[in-house]
Amino acid sequence: MINNFFSFYSFLSHWLKKVDGYSLQSPFVFQVYQDLQNYLKTQISSNQQIEAVRKYLLSSSQNIKVLDLGAGSKKVNTHQRKVSDITRYSTSSKKYALLYQYFCQLTPANQVIELGTCMGITTQYLSKVTKGHLYTFEGSEEILQIARSTAQLTNASYILGDISTKLPEILSTLDQIDFALIDANHTYYGATNYFGLLLEKIHKDSIIAIGDIYWSKEMNKAWDEIKSHPQVFLSLDFFECGIVFFNPKLKKDHFTLGI
Repeated sequence: MINNFFSFYSFLSHWLKKVDGYSLQSPFVFQVYQDLQNYLKTQISSNQQIEAVRKYLLSSSQNIKVLDLGAGSKKVNTHQRKVSDITRYSTSSKKYALLYQYFCQLTPANQVIELGTCMGITTQYLSKVTKGHLYTFEGSEEILQIARSTAQLTNASYILGDISTKLPEILSTLDQIDFALIDANHTYYGATNYFGLLLEKIHKDSIIAIGDIYWSKEMNKAWDEIKSHPQVFLSLDFFECGIVFFNPKLKKDHFTLGI
């Protein structure tokens, strides 16, 4: 009941705070937001091959063993789950996969990190705009096996294990990170810990996306701390996710937007 109230209150609060694109006072944010809207309109009928994979997974009756290393699922929180249920409840929608793709391609996109592979749908979206290499992390072996089997990505590495251990190992081999998506664990510690690790490799043109910022009170607390971090100069709240920029030339600001 408490979680349901928080979800309803968060959605209502976001709806009341969100601003119309034409009301934006920041020229930079106005342009980014208008370009995002155009991107979603022009790309909505594309990526048919990826969406065919989603449709296939949604129709699957296969049961697999799931290892949860974080907050788990709100809908199906058992050790044995249907592939169709995981795809339906734990995979980003096409609209938000495109949103992540859009923000990724605003960066140099040479080194891209995805924390939370899930069924690999968003992985495929990110792979299409990654110019260098994509590293995607998943804690559950059987989920990762399915994600790998549904796409032959030549510019992606699939990394199995606890992100808290595996992420530092990968980051130690990289000079910098251009784009990162934090969409795993869904706990305060997980979100803030991963963000802190990624901060060591970001640069002024990097962008980090944080998924499910209203998942729970503790995830919302993590989002509040992340957007207030001294290295974050601009944050955008799309309810399903938050986006943060690190360019010191940007005015320190926060915007609540809808798509």
